[in-house]
Amino acid sequence: MDAHAILPGPSADLLAELEHVYQDLHANPELSMQEHRTAGIVAAWLRRHGYEVTEGVGGTGVVGVLRTGDGPVVLARADMDALPIRESTGLSYASDKSGTDRFGQATAIAHSCGHDMHVAWLMGAASILAANRAAWRGTVLAVFQPGEETGQGARAMIEDGMVKRFPRPDVTLGQHVMPLPAGQIGWRVGTMLSAGDSWEVTMFGRGAHGSMPQKSVDPVVMAASTVMRLQTVVSREVAMTDAAVVTVGSLQAGMNENVIPDRALLRLNVRTFKAEVRTRVLAAVRRILEAEAQASGAPRPPEVSVLSEFPLTRNDETATRKVVAALERRFGAARVSEVSPATASEDFGLFGTAWNTPAVFWVIGGIDPATYEEARKAGRVDELPANHAPNFAPVIHPTLRTGIEAMLSAVGAWLCSHA
Repeated sequence: MDAHAILPGPSADLLAELEHVYQDLHANPELSMQEHRTAGIVAAWLRRHGYEVTEGVGGTGVVGVLRTGDGPVVLARADMDALPIRESTGLSYASDKSGTDRFGQATAIAHSCGHDMHVAWLMGAASILAANRAAWRGTVLAVFQPGEETGQGARAMIEDGMVKRFPRPDVTLGQHVMPLPAGQIGWRVGTMLSAGDSWEVTMFGRGAHGSMPQKSVDPVVMAASTVMRLQTVVSREVAMTDAAVVTVGSLQAGMNENVIPDRALLRLNVRTFKAEVRTRVLAAVRRILEAEAQASGAPRPPEVSVLSEFPLTRNDETATRKVVAALERRFGAARVSEVSPATASEDFGLFGTAWNTPAVFWVIGGIDPATYEEARKAGRVDELPANHAPNFAPVIHPTLRTGIEAMLSAVGAWLCSHA
């Protein structure tokens, strides 16, 4: 039976309640692996709706299990963490929170990637599945994951015995809000999101007085030369038929204008779509780091530590076609379209890999449709706020309803056919 026919969308009362939850989560964001308040809200919601709840999975992860008899097991996942960003949306429920990031630095905190919306989506879908449990057969695993932004959360949950502690899913499902028109859904078979690698690099110099540069090995110049040279990796070492991104997102050196420091710190990020391109790019980055240090006469080679590693997010073809068919039945083909691979990265795919089970990940628009259309006509779509920008926040309606119903449709494609 079609999930659309037996798993209704959210009622007006449920939408109003979840809108309040969303605004509360948005105003009270928590950094990666620190999502204690959010996890408590999620756990209480799941218990209220009859789920077996396990808290503290991988630190702050929450897993809710709802069984209705023999049938498929479906894992539906939402990520919970926010970013070390100062929000500039001007919303009445904007975050003014601050905290300490994983590097021990004080920072503002904001839900500038939309994970608060993801949490509200899955909470809504979980409650509707519970209210209509007589209409489907199988098991739902509602997984609220910490630490997606840092690539820690999925690994932490898996390393905490998730594969042995919970039923093996027949499919793993995830969705993400993106800067597309609200109400639109994007999908893709195969590679959906890029692989991502983040490194922290310390480059060593020799400190001296600012008036005596001859006595120094200046790590500021060394780091600046490195940053500029790294820009040639993609332009000169990656074929035009391939794709890669190399970004230096942080460069820190020194504390005073008249002191040449003895070291500089860089944090950089690499995105790729092919394993062989990833290998080539990472090798080029390391080669340039070491060569610039040697050219500068550095007293020692750079130290490199891995901050995060995100795998390619790949969608299983058979499972994706099944999800797309369910989405088109509910929303109509005009609202469900194929999209190009995105250069963002995710750790969602680790769940499917851990269980050796198919995975499907899709995206949902969060930009006001009129605003998006105006930008499109003006050729300024790239200027719209996007994920990780301080002024990014999805419009609540119809984004909230769309995400809830999309997850219901996808889950129901497995469970409702066995009712």
